[in-house]
Amino acid sequence: MNMTKHKVFISYHHENDQWYKEELLRLNELYDIFIDGSVDTGDIDDSLSNERIRQIIRDDYLKDTSVTILLVGTETKNRKHIDWELKSSMINGAINKKSGILVINLPSTGCSYYTATHPNEKEIVYPENNSWISINTRAEYERRYPFLPARIIDNLLKSEAKISVVNWDKISNNIEYLRFLIDATYQDRVKCEYDLSRTMIQNNS
Repeated sequence: MNMTKHKVFISYHHENDQWYKEELLRLNELYDIFIDGSVDTGDIDDSLSNERIRQIIRDDYLKDTSVTILLVGTETKNRKHIDWELKSSMINGAINKKSGILVINLPSTGCSYYTATHPNEKEIVYPENNSWISINTRAEYERRYPFLPARIIDNLLKSEAKISVVNWDKISNNIEYLRFLIDATYQDRVKCEYDLSRTMIQNNS
């Protein structure tokens, strides 16, 4: 696939899932898939307002990235910085605009489910699947994706949010799927209408 490269921010649990972030960058170096816009998040004063924290992350950390990749492991949903990065990705900042979001479930989650939201995604990424169902309850999403952050589930329930969920093995075994998903996430980012109602997490749990 010949596609324009996009600048990507990778959100992940540093302690548990560093290997997958590095492997993603290794694959990117080999196959020239995206522009890495990730930076190490520094310390942020927790006493600042949620709006100020979001603004710092959106305008300083995410820089001019247009796609956020969320790597989901077993403790991802409990990390405050990840939640801050997700919400910041969903809001237009004074400097940087909202990003598209792509979720990659890591092998540690044991997940076999996936969600396709972009045009032609089902045919290109999952040609083997001829039977699709629609999920419209939070309980069912939580059953299928027990390790997803609540903010992501909020937006899976909102079809206008356009967030796809793919499993690591799918993209690591065929790098062209990752290339397609990043581009599709980028193309849909402007028309994403995110659910922003959830307050940002203040403490790790």
